[in-house]
Amino acid sequence: MQATLEQAMKLGLREDEFEKIKQILGRTPNFNEVAMYSVMWSEHCSYKNSIKWLKTLPRDGARLLVKAGEENAGLVDIGDGLGCVFKIESHNHPSAIEPFQGAATGVGGIHRDIFTMGARPIASLNSLRFGKVDNPKTRWLIKGVVKGIGHYGNCFGVPTVAGEVYYESCYQTNPLVNAMSVGVVTVGQTVSATSHGEGNPVFIVGASTGKDGIGGASFASADISEKSAEQLPAVQVGDPFEEKKLLEACLEVIPTGALIGMQDMGAAGITCSTSEMSAKGEHGMIIHLDRVPTRQANMKPWEMLLSESQERMLIVIKKGQEATVQAIFDKWDIHCVQIGEVTKDPNLKYYMNGELIADVPAESLVLGGGAPVYEREYSEPRYFEQIRSFDPETIAVPADLREVAYQLIQLPNIASKRWIYEQYDSMVGTGNTQTNDASDAAVIRVHGSPKGLAVTTDCNSRYVFADPYTGGMIAVSEAARNIVCSGGQPVAITNCLNFGNPYNPEVYYQFVHAIKGMGDACRKLDTPVTGGNVSFYNQSEDGPVYPTPTIGMVGVLDNLSQKMTLGFKHAGDVIYLLGTQTNDINCSEYLHHLCGVTHSPAPYFNLEEEANLQSEVLRIIRNRMIRSAHDISEGGLFACLLESGMAQGLGFRINTPADVRKDAALFGEGQSRVVVSVSADLANLFEAEVSKLPFVRLGEVTADASVTIDGENWGYIADWKEAYDTSLERLLTAVQ
Repeated sequence: MQATLEQAMKLGLREDEFEKIKQILGRTPNFNEVAMYSVMWSEHCSYKNSIKWLKTLPRDGARLLVKAGEENAGLVDIGDGLGCVFKIESHNHPSAIEPFQGAATGVGGIHRDIFTMGARPIASLNSLRFGKVDNPKTRWLIKGVVKGIGHYGNCFGVPTVAGEVYYESCYQTNPLVNAMSVGVVTVGQTVSATSHGEGNPVFIVGASTGKDGIGGASFASADISEKSAEQLPAVQVGDPFEEKKLLEACLEVIPTGALIGMQDMGAAGITCSTSEMSAKGEHGMIIHLDRVPTRQANMKPWEMLLSESQERMLIVIKKGQEATVQAIFDKWDIHCVQIGEVTKDPNLKYYMNGELIADVPAESLVLGGGAPVYEREYSEPRYFEQIRSFDPETIAVPADLREVAYQLIQLPNIASKRWIYEQYDSMVGTGNTQTNDASDAAVIRVHGSPKGLAVTTDCNSRYVFADPYTGGMIAVSEAARNIVCSGGQPVAITNCLNFGNPYNPEVYYQFVHAIKGMGDACRKLDTPVTGGNVSFYNQSEDGPVYPTPTIGMVGVLDNLSQKMTLGFKHAGDVIYLLGTQTNDINCSEYLHHLCGVTHSPAPYFNLEEEANLQSEVLRIIRNRMIRSAHDISEGGLFACLLESGMAQGLGFRINTPADVRKDAALFGEGQSRVVVSVSADLANLFEAEVSKLPFVRLGEVTADASVTIDGENWGYIADWKEAYDTSLERLLTAVQ
């Protein structure tokens, strides 16, 4: 039966898009076909409102082995014949409705993107955003999300090595759950998500197909409201043990040479994998849906086409190699069923019990093919007027800075996330070097090589809210700074761009200018973009979330001996602040949460200074001139010093610059600054070496674990650590 415009619009298609489908097909589509276009042309799959600006990001670099968007994930050369495959994606809306499964399947999905390219995942990271911790629903979401991430990662056997968590009221209804996976592969042994060769068989491998996750791609392209819980079937259900078997089977098949191509069945399931592989290989497929293993009886064709059931792959193999492939999947006790074959005709033809139920050109469904591309209008947000009107002189410097510092380090955005990360297995695989000696970025051992990978996720969305362009630059720069402070050379980024409704001109302004800022920073720091994910419609009835362009970055240590850690090492070491110190309290945790100022400009940032700082810090680390390095971020200088002291229970004695207001000196979040500690006998040489940078000699590391600021005794590290370590735990486990 022919589909109606009303049906098409209920599935999320616009009237003009329905007309375009009719033109493509030369007829009115049936319901199955409209359902396919609705998911493939949703924002989540087609990037129809974002691709114009995504194409402006730098996508070329000496280490890039595939360009952005060419494959399921980015691939960079790390030397010694090895490549690093990495990507970050969102699972925001499923996590808002069912936090455990939403987060768990987000982790599972991103790992599949890595091993579908032939790489073994070696590390997992995440970036999370929630509402205020004192809200019971927020606590429920946090506990569910953390449990889901821990469950899937711990069972699957990949360590969770790093992440970030922020709490702001704008994320109350619509939390953000971004998951990143990093894997390693031998260069030349990767697998492409393609299909070609007329007559080559098409197999579905992995779990059975069920009704969970139906319409998940479209669900990701809708606002979240109180009624969203009614769309619970759009949330997938994960099985990490099934995925572990699937991983091993896929990696065992690759060396046989039987594979033509392989793709994860993520968003839009069978529809997406068949169409994208076919369009890339410029061939079509005949698919028999009645051959697909299912969990429920009598599933309708459109349900099978749209299901996003987890732990499934589509593979195309060379004709004649069926028995070889079947034997491997049988060994791992995994479904391996031929559901079709490759055709010379570029159309996708889907059959159910011998009846043709859909016939569409593969190219017409996909990004870069027939999927629509729009150019949205944008306008400067009206709240910018409030930001411009902020006058820091209206904020008096507190008389009791010690008490302010004590409150500051217990804020959820600054306090230890111990309660969260202790639920994750961070050591499985024995590659994580962070457990006993932490760095700003996680440093992962590459087994069989002297190399290490420095990996991080970063974004301060309040900065992006205040100034999308500057905030976008800072997000990239902080990620690179964390990698540099860990001894790594930043190589490339992946991104997860979380924004509100793109049809809102003010939201789209945030998106466009954040992209511009990210692009400029990536070009300056030579960290091209390998790909990522756009997640629009992150908003509730109260409005959009902060614009949150999360950056996932990878850096390379040629030898693990180059690793630098953040903790002070020896009493008597001299403490230096590298970078420009300014009278800046803008957008700081101090100003926002303790002074109650919600609108202020982004903190001080200069991209040229940032690039110079990173170059010099990496040089002095590689020349072994310093004993620790820790960048200044949320909480400012005091939080940075405290974290460096707590690492080994050492105290510090410092003096703040006389020409800077003390709250700005201690709690300001001006960018491009790093605290380092240097052996006293190298201090003069060190100062000569960094003479090209602005720097301040702050003080020294103390043996008695005391904290002294401007001659005033601020107590002992152990007491500060107790407050820092337990604050979030107390909030999350409070009796409700």
